[in-house]
Amino acid sequence: MIKLFDPYISKEEAKATTKVIQSKFWASGSGTNNVRKFEDLFLKYTKSKNCIAVNSGTAALHLALSLFNIENKEVLVPSLTFVSTVNSILYNKGKPIFVDVDSKNLCIDIMDIKKKITKKTGAIIIVDFAGMPANIKEIKKIADKNRIPIIEDAAHSAGAMYNGKRIGSHVDAVCFSFHPVKNLAMPTGGAICINNKNTKESKKILQSLRWCGIENRQNFQYDIKRLGWNYYMNEISAAVGLVQLKKLDFANKKRRSIAKKYSSKLKMNDKMPYSDDCVYHFYWIRVKNREKFMKKMYEKGIETGIHYNPVHKMSYYKSKIKLPITEQVANKIVSIPTHPNLTNSDINKIIHAVNDLYDC
Repeated sequence: MIKLFDPYISKEEAKATTKVIQSKFWASGSGTNNVRKFEDLFLKYTKSKNCIAVNSGTAALHLALSLFNIENKEVLVPSLTFVSTVNSILYNKGKPIFVDVDSKNLCIDIMDIKKKITKKTGAIIIVDFAGMPANIKEIKKIADKNRIPIIEDAAHSAGAMYNGKRIGSHVDAVCFSFHPVKNLAMPTGGAICINNKNTKESKKILQSLRWCGIENRQNFQYDIKRLGWNYYMNEISAAVGLVQLKKLDFANKKRRSIAKKYSSKLKMNDKMPYSDDCVYHFYWIRVKNREKFMKKMYEKGIETGIHYNPVHKMSYYKSKIKLPITEQVANKIVSIPTHPNLTNSDINKIIHAVNDLYDC
């Protein structure tokens, strides 16, 4: 079976993990050793102003939004995303306002942002869908005009580029996920890159929030000034992340190479566009009969997926809002593999299978 997702690893990750296990120092809420090394290196890699490591992309979104006081305010967010993106708004007592996506890249639609932004809007969340950066320049113009922050969900886009710079430094807060299937994989992990006006104070707050609100710790004494969570990254994940970070650019180059072949050799028109800036966490296509297509692909030994079922259609979020592009796309979209472990034979097999089946 050709897997949809498959971590790109070698003996280095096992060696790094074993070293941590043998040290018996597996975790620290204060973020020392490997966690601090990872924060420092990821900060340099993204060229952001500050960086905080946490235990998941969900935790990153939750804590990043907490910096901007969105309680009782509206937050514009695409519905075509993983539910954590929207959950983070509710964690912070905000109100999600679902926005449609651009039919070409499936990132948040700028015209729909302009229609839905009001005096009640407290923030905009953008999602780099499948590793394709959103149009940050145009969205920033809207945000700056209305004096509201932008939070970027970069769960799919570690290593992606925008206007010649790596994703991580363009907006107020950028949230990464280092789940085992992501481009930069860890057993569990996430990070927040902070670029707002008060980055030092923001970092101090986030360090406290990720460790149950603990601050001013001296030996065994500490204080609690705010409610926090158990969101710190462990040493094992950080050790794996340090190895993965060294491989990230090479792995993303392989993903782009695969996506370029798909872009030129897949026959259908409804497929993900090619961009040198994108890191292709997966590659999406739209097919005529999704259930039949996915079943036939599986029978040929190729795993596929659906990213995503729109959040505004979920029972918990059930909304009467109409998002024409999102709803049209969501009924036809299928994800196909782009991970660096694919061989040329695998890639050709996927191309031939998709071309045979997409219109079935």
